Amino acid sequence: MALDPTTPVLIGYGQVNQRDDASPLLDPVDLIAAAARAGASDSVLRSVDSIRLVRMLSWRYRDPGLLLGHRLGASPTTTEYIGDGGNGPQTLLNRACMDISAGKTNVVLIGGAETWRTRMRLKKQGLRPDWTQQPDDLPKAQNTVGTVPMNGPAEEQSGLDRPAHVYPLFEQAIRLSSGRTRAEHSRAIAELWSTFNAVAVDNDHAWVRTPFTAEEIATPSPANRLICDPYTKLMNSNNSVEQAAALVLTSVATARSLGVPQEDWIFPVAGTDAHDTYAISERRRLDQSPAIRIAGRAVLKLAGLGIDDVDLVDVYSCFPSAVQIAAAELGLPLNESDRPLTVTGGLSFAGGPWNNYVSHSIATMAERLRENPGTSGLVTANGGYLTKHAFGIYSTEPPAHGFRWAETQSEVDRLPTVVADHTWTGSAAIESWTVAYDREGSPKTGLVAVRTPAGARTLAAIVDPDQVRHMLDSEPAGTSVTVGEGRVATIG
Repeated sequence: MALDPTTPVLIGYGQVNQRDDASPLLDPVDLIAAAARAGASDSVLRSVDSIRLVRMLSWRYRDPGLLLGHRLGASPTTTEYIGDGGNGPQTLLNRACMDISAGKTNVVLIGGAETWRTRMRLKKQGLRPDWTQQPDDLPKAQNTVGTVPMNGPAEEQSGLDRPAHVYPLFEQAIRLSSGRTRAEHSRAIAELWSTFNAVAVDNDHAWVRTPFTAEEIATPSPANRLICDPYTKLMNSNNSVEQAAALVLTSVATARSLGVPQEDWIFPVAGTDAHDTYAISERRRLDQSPAIRIAGRAVLKLAGLGIDDVDLVDVYSCFPSAVQIAAAELGLPLNESDRPLTVTGGLSFAGGPWNNYVSHSIATMAERLRENPGTSGLVTANGGYLTKHAFGIYSTEPPAHGFRWAETQSEVDRLPTVVADHTWTGSAAIESWTVAYDREGSPKTGLVAVRTPAGARTLAAIVDPDQVRHMLDSEPAGTSVTVGEGRVATIG
């Protein structure tokens, strides 16, 4: 088949880990440069004309793409620095493919990095790293993706204001709909997470390659404390990493002119993006994601594939509930031995460098596909509280009709939602719940989603120590609580 010269191809995919004994310890932009050099030749990198990076939390930049271009000897005509969200790398790649197909840009570098361990270690010592600072009068890079606020006053007051608290709320909803006991469900998710760990053990790029049994993952210990019921530390995304990944895309014509061997090409076949309601209180169910279902099915249709036709999968894996919901919506079995739900090992073990994990999953997917010609892979990306989603299908074989992307948000928006009522007070039943622990491993706060008599949803916190402990010794779901001012609830 004759290849359309404008077909987008992924020609560079590099990753690096910076361990504590590295010398010198690089800042985030220098770490991206190292990843870029690990994945592409200097001549390819010098040809980059557009640099698009995800937001980095380890250091403040106004236009890191400009700085990266200088490090690589490139002269980008456009730079972009997008807001928060784990969907960012796949969303950027989808847009880059469309821009390349339309001739709007030629060679695009996408990526990001975090040097969080160094940043936090120095902060504890009262020190600030001697990393490159850009002047305050430097114009900021453009941002076409933006950041959606994750929390409002109700989330802040109730304590459901961070991923480590919200995803366990989803987890309890999954358990309740499955009919499992708490012990049964804890074993099930630990077994799921042990399959991710097994992949990380064999992944040269993974941050944590220590093998863990399901029992070790589920059992609290000084090194594996409970964070928020039912999640131990090993079930949480691990952001204490020093990692970078870089992806380079161009057209078939340019790849040939740059002398990149065709056996190294990976073809982005199709992509989609969509989001669920931004407020978790408005979601019809806490154990489902219409956006994953609709956008996931759409990307497979664009690629001309069924879910069983996809050889490799990487499901975004910040927490077990995210994997279970995505797998259910996509029709993926949870424990299929010959097709794990990750190629990296997931954010707990391979590493969760804040917004940039999916740059790593795409790079690893490309490596795996290149090792297995004739195969295809699905990458899913998730930002917020299972909120913003992006999908990509990749293959070693070129797509018959070029890269395809579809708008799916309008279909998601037509679906019914729930009214959020955060001024409501009174008595109603708990819909889902979790308990947050302090750093010493003691239960601290009960966090609940409550359905009012009118069918609205509100969020609240249980702060009485005896009632919090009672939540762990009983089944709070369905229990009556009284929600008062300040979103504080009491059982009974």
